[in-house]
Amino acid sequence: MTKIKEVVQVLEQYAPPAYQESYDNALLQVGDPNTTVTKVLVTLDCTLEVVQEAIDKGCNLIVAHHPVIFKPLKSLTGKTPVERILLKALQHQIAIFACHTNLDHVHNGVNAKLCQKLSISNTRVLSPKTQILTKLETYVPLKDTEKVLAALHKAGAGQIGEYSDCSFRVTGTGRFTPSAQANPHIGEPCQTEETIENKIEVIFPSFKQNQIMRALQQAHPYEEVAHYLVSLQNENQEVGAGMVGELAEPLSAEAFVQHVKEGLQISTFRHTAWPEKPIKRVAVCGGAGSFLIRQAKAAGADVFLTADLKYHEFFEATEQIALVDVGHYESEVYTKELFYDILTKSFPNFAVDLSSTYTNPVRHS
Repeated sequence: MTKIKEVVQVLEQYAPPAYQESYDNALLQVGDPNTTVTKVLVTLDCTLEVVQEAIDKGCNLIVAHHPVIFKPLKSLTGKTPVERILLKALQHQIAIFACHTNLDHVHNGVNAKLCQKLSISNTRVLSPKTQILTKLETYVPLKDTEKVLAALHKAGAGQIGEYSDCSFRVTGTGRFTPSAQANPHIGEPCQTEETIENKIEVIFPSFKQNQIMRALQQAHPYEEVAHYLVSLQNENQEVGAGMVGELAEPLSAEAFVQHVKEGLQISTFRHTAWPEKPIKRVAVCGGAGSFLIRQAKAAGADVFLTADLKYHEFFEATEQIALVDVGHYESEVYTKELFYDILTKSFPNFAVDLSSTYTNPVRHS
């Protein structure tokens, strides 16, 4: 009997809300988190037609990439499309959860799925985020070092790319004098004590600070735990906007056009003039990605594939890099498959359906 809050927890562990943009609203937007899940419908957009599809299929949870609620609501009377969607969902006791820019920013999120569809490998985050890492320094008796490190690692510290349980230690002498009211783990009250300690350092995502500190306090033997928390300027290579990688083989412009059409199942897309050299390195950004043109150039990409490019932004192409606009819906629709894979792997006790509703509002004639 899985609760909605358990589904939300799994998705938020995969794409932490701390990584969403300030303007975003990725969260459980409608519904009681304690409700038991019967069936889940995954979609790119939550429209009125998608809610009806959920009703028809017996789903009581919709997981969408794009949030329904972006701006605060002053009423809920059905006068706007958003209000009508919410009212219908509430009337049929259907919850709506959105996982948006936080899913864009994790290395195994929206852009990884786009690269998969385009057979782009050897990928890395195009524009890694900074100021989202913290370093913990603390001092531990030698015999307790492994216990404390194990607790910190279990709480989420020391994961760096494909390497886990990362830490640094150096051995030195700690000196302290407990007061008469103290209950020291080593030494006696009112007597100066020296002991051999390890100074250990670990790095963790800043949003995990509370759980890291709880783990430290619970595992550490000292009554007063000496520690330092340092905010880092380092780039987090696992979190950020866009992605860049390489095709298996260099492609001519004509072959690349066909490659994109087949990979994304589209018949047409907008682009600038192609570079004269074969296309090998490709940068991508699902959704509106014009803010990453400079980074794509710096990464040496032959093509930057994204969506929602304005006319004047196409002029930023050069002889070395072509700009491709495949459309917002087209660049993100396979996010549904990402949700499906996460949920079916984590919850075998209820069905997950891919929405069959075509939610793209753009038409070509």
